[in-house]
Amino acid sequence: MSGNPFPLSKAELLQAYRTMCTIRAFEERLHVEFAKGDIPGFVHLYAGEEACAAGTIMHLTDIDRIASTHRGHGHCIAKGVDVHSMMAEIYGKQTGSCRGKGGSMHIADLSKGMMGANGILGAGAPLICGAGLAAKFRGDRGVGITYFGDGASNQGTVLESMNLAAVWNLPVIFVVENNGYAESTSVDYATAVDSYVDRASGFGLPGVTVDGTDFFAVYEAAGEMIGRARAGGGPSLLECKMIRFFGHFEGDAQTYKAPGENERNRATRDCLKLFAERVTAAGVVAASELEAIGRDADSLVEDALASAKSAPLPAAGELLTDVYVSY
Repeated sequence: MSGNPFPLSKAELLQAYRTMCTIRAFEERLHVEFAKGDIPGFVHLYAGEEACAAGTIMHLTDIDRIASTHRGHGHCIAKGVDVHSMMAEIYGKQTGSCRGKGGSMHIADLSKGMMGANGILGAGAPLICGAGLAAKFRGDRGVGITYFGDGASNQGTVLESMNLAAVWNLPVIFVVENNGYAESTSVDYATAVDSYVDRASGFGLPGVTVDGTDFFAVYEAAGEMIGRARAGGGPSLLECKMIRFFGHFEGDAQTYKAPGENERNRATRDCLKLFAERVTAAGVVAASELEAIGRDADSLVEDALASAKSAPLPAAGELLTDVYVSY
């Protein structure tokens, strides 16, 4: 680690960048493909928010659980869900992670600790409390992270879950991905407090706000919270102030944004560019190494796309399989 000013080795820095690049390539490609009309259902893209998923989930293992949102592709990729099965699921194909029955908003892989994306605002919070309770009783030092946006933060389920996690001292982290818009409504209009840390304080939870476009700020804050939760220190809240490059959903006209806002964000607040500038300026990673990772990510996504398009649809006889549990 000599000469490396970062809390990660060079190999770990490259892995973090690979995760973020893969998310970006996946989302940018879906943006193009969705416009062709071949993808069923809605798609909500995570582009611009990659540092939050990568910076938090890099601390986790397969025994740890996450509960995602309708904007869940980034969390899935960071948690290790197979990109090919994700793409197939989005296209509704039999080879998808949920056999093509869930689509974009329901990608899950329990073997990786990914409890699923979720189309219901704030619904991941009570689920992760259950995962945290199970980990606590197993005694395996597992933790759970639930992600939700500034809009979902006003849902009663989220507030009730924060209280429950505090009362039961659960190993759970509440991550607010504050991109400034609850669909199309400004957070300044819809939320009374200036910081979500104030919400955490109301339930006796420690909390911190970080720049969600800064991978290292997210990584360090999340690491402290996750370490405390593993040691029995209970729940906490992490607010990541970030941006999303696309609209709330694909097809969103984004008339609520100021002219040129997306362009300015891409030019000045792109978490991939900010990461690359820091690690190359420090002389820890060469620009050519990052460029190679970018090409690898593009190739992976292109291969996943081709596989998804050629994969079979679920057979009619599978309509009710994997839907109801038999006890």
